[in-house]
Amino acid sequence: MKRIRLTAVILSVVMLLCAFNFGAFAQEEKLSYLVLGDSIGYGSGLRNSKEACYGKIVADTNGYDYANDAIPGHTTQNLLSRLEEKEVASHVKQADIISISIGGNNFLLGNMAGLLFDVMVKGDDSAARATVDNFYKDFDKIIKKIKSLNPDAVILMQTLYNPQTGYIGEAYQVSIDILNEAILRYAQENEGAIETVDVASRLKDSGRDFAADGIHPSVQGNEKIAAAVLEKLVELGLGKTAVPVITAKGEDVVMPPVFTLPLKFYGTLLHIISLFYGIFA
Repeated sequence: MKRIRLTAVILSVVMLLCAFNFGAFAQEEKLSYLVLGDSIGYGSGLRNSKEACYGKIVADTNGYDYANDAIPGHTTQNLLSRLEEKEVASHVKQADIISISIGGNNFLLGNMAGLLFDVMVKGDDSAARATVDNFYKDFDKIIKKIKSLNPDAVILMQTLYNPQTGYIGEAYQVSIDILNEAILRYAQENEGAIETVDVASRLKDSGRDFAADGIHPSVQGNEKIAAAVLEKLVELGLGKTAVPVITAKGEDVVMPPVFTLPLKFYGTLLHIISLFYGIFA
């Protein structure tokens, strides 16, 4: 009888230890996911960005711990400074996977009007290339800073999409192509440093993929970006499905269509100027 009781006690202890170890293992297996960058990562095209941006969709789909430190309007220089902040640095150190969306504001917050004039009227992309050269230098510093904080984090860098159509869309595409080429070149020249996520080819439906502001991804756009990120994670063995799980349906920002008219008018004006420039230059 004593032997039976002793055996039962030993079995109970073993079972408890197994249960503890399994719980600890399950806890270790829950990955941490961080979003860094600009308004795209923040989800500025959505009224409920915190609940429905693509980063939240990715985290909800795979059951990741989640943090979002993206800030609307940020450039590569801003992101470099942000990585020095204690809270952001802490999130980077804890992250297993980091998604980055950055680079668009390097153009938008610079001399965008001048860049468009050069491209559309003069056929000169040298200023755009200079902007991308600076982006490349900053981006290299960003990745090296992240790696210094967390050498093991998987870094996902998104390519930039083109939300514009017509004449202005053609001019945008010139700069976007140069920027995306630089991102892909960085991945090739620094093998293993980053993984690229092809967002540019996913967001092509100007009527549905972009919000009323004509810049940011809409509900559908965020879901498409989430799907692209999820596919990459499945490819890397860090996710089980590429089908987004939507726990909170997004709500597109509401904005009068007149908001986008000045940019379209400017594009048409530059096109007309370019015709005369071609005749008299």
